[in-house]
Formats: sequence, C-alpha cells, structure tokens
Amino acid sequence: MSLAEHASSRPSAKAASAAHRSWFERIPAGWWATIIVLLAMPLFANNFWLFQVMGWTFIMGMIAVSLTFLAGYGGMVSLLQMTVAGLAGYMVAILGPSGTTTISLGLSWWLVLPAAFIIAALFATLSGALAVRTEGIYTIMITLAIAAAFFYFSRQNYSIFNGYSGFNLVLPPQLFGVNWRDPVPFYYLCLGSAALCYGAVVYAARSPFGLALQGVRDNPRRMAALGFNVTAHRVAAHAFASIFASLGGILLVWQNAQIAPGTVGIPAAIDVLVVAVVGGMRRPLGAFVGAFIYVILQVFSPDVLGAFGFSAERFKLIIGIGFLAVVLFSPDGVLGLWDRWRARTARKVDPLTGAPR
Repeated sequence: MSLAEHASSRPSAKAASAAHRSWFERIPAGWWATIIVLLAMPLFANNFWLFQVMGWTFIMGMIAVSLTFLAGYGGMVSLLQMTVAGLAGYMVAILGPSGTTTISLGLSWWLVLPAAFIIAALFATLSGALAVRTEGIYTIMITLAIAAAFFYFSRQNYSIFNGYSGFNLVLPPQLFGVNWRDPVPFYYLCLGSAALCYGAVVYAARSPFGLALQGVRDNPRRMAALGFNVTAHRVAAHAFASIFASLGGILLVWQNAQIAPGTVGIPAAIDVLVVAVVGGMRRPLGAFVGAFIYVILQVFSPDVLGAFGFSAERFKLIIGIGFLAVVLFSPDGVLGLWDRWRARTARKVDPLTGAPR
C-alpha cells in the first residue's frame, strides 16, 4: 500500500473504531480528569471555596446556560433569565417557610418546588411569546423592559413580595437528615444540579426539537416553508430554558438564605449576559467557564484593588475590561480562544506520525 493510500485509509479506520467504542470510551481524558477533580474537591478545598466560590459558580452557570441555550441554539438573546430565576426563588420564599412569617405560607417542599418551577415556566412562556415576535436589538430591549418592570414591581409590592426588604431565613428542607446548606452537601447539590442541566442542554441540542430550533435560528423562512411552526419552537425554547434558570434561582436563594429585589435587578440581568458572552455562547460549557471567571473576579478583585491602594468598589471596572477584551479579541468567548490555540497546535503536528513538524 502506498503512503497516499495509507493516509486515506486512516480517517475511515478511525471513524470505524470510534463508532464501535462505548460512550464511556468516547469521553476524552480531560473530561475524566475534570470530573475526578470536581468530585474530590471537598478533600482538599476549604468551606469558602466549596460554598461561596464553586457553589456560586455552578448557580451562575445554570442561569447562564439557559441564556446559552436560547442564544446559541435559538438565536434569541434574552435578558430575562435572572428574572425567571428570581421569580422561582421568590416563589420558594412566598410559598414555603421563611423568616417573614406574615407573608410566607409555610407549605411543604414537595408542593413548593413544583409550584416554583411551574410559575416561573408560565412567566417565561408568556414573556417569550412577546419577545419572539421581535428580532435582534428589539428582543434585547423588550426582555430588558420586562425585567425592569418585574424589578420595580417586586420592590414596590409589600403584600406579596415584601417590597424592598424581601425575605430572609429561606432555608433548604432537611431531607434524609442532611443540612443541605452545609458547605459539602451544598457543593454536591450544586454540582449534581449543574451536571443535570449541562446534560439536558446537550441532549436537547441533538434532539429533533433542538435541531429544528437551530434550523429556525439559521433560516426561519425556510423552516416555516417546510411546515415548522417557528413561533411555537421559539416560545417552547423559552419555557425549556426556564427550567435551568429556575433551578439556579432556587439554589441561589438557599445559598444566600434570603432574596430581595436586588437579586432581580438590572445589574444582575446584565451579569448573566456577561457570563454567557465571556465563556462562549455557542456551547453550554461556556456558561460554566464564564461563571467561574466571573465569580473569581467578583470575589477576589476587591482584595487585589485594595492591595494596590484602589477603592474596592471599582471591581466592576475589572469585570468590564475583561468583558470588552473577550468581545474584542474572541467573539466566541474563552472557549473560542481555546479552540484556536488547539487548532494552531494541531497544524504544527504531522498528521501521519504525530511528531512535531
């Protein structure tokens, strides 16, 4: 066999071997290393890193992955995801037990949690039905307007949302005799929830619904001509994305043990967009990468600024500069930079021998 024939047979042989490998073998080694590190993190990380840094990272990642699904697979940039998350958190505080006994109903968790998901999904569906009739900057503006309206309503309404004070002592239920707000249980609760959200987005993207949604994103007129209901698919995407945002919102309330109008404010809505863009909107992993970068900057930049004699209140400036740098040099986010680095490295390696050129 000639060298050219040998080279041409290599891709088909690789494809055949990849087709016969199990799902266990198809997971890259880097993913297995990441999984092992995340599972073993309580063995070497302190409670601050488990509860505040990693817990907040997973929560922000879940809220941002709902935006990643809408924008990356549906082409709809929405600023409503933190509002949806906050509404689910408010429902947990209003329907369940809290320190504000005059308003909270104190219902059992098995009634409160489904109700929170359903109410948040209904809100996302109705808001999505309005937003999907617009495109581009108009979608961003109408979702921003709805988010602002909910923020001011929650701050001024005292009979249901308790106004500016909000709710405190909103704690997770004591299931299986475990205090789920302790650092280690809460870390694993957030890790498991984030893994489920990531897996659900990856599965949905490859399902008939996800493929149709991507077709609607790329060419809505052609999809409509093929018989697909473009509006229904877009509204359904908003309802589906609300599940991840609601789960993140509930965990955020349990982490802080309180919720107030500031949780659903305009800065919080913008932060979700920043997280998704910095990580990369085209893949769900980007939401968690961006969340980790955002949390690290949010937690440690005040200390760094203070060490150099600057005001700690300027930490938003560092986040803004990082956001502008990513948008300017890598529209695909940090994952786009990683992909380009791997592509340059691969071009320097001989495809036949695997040795550096």
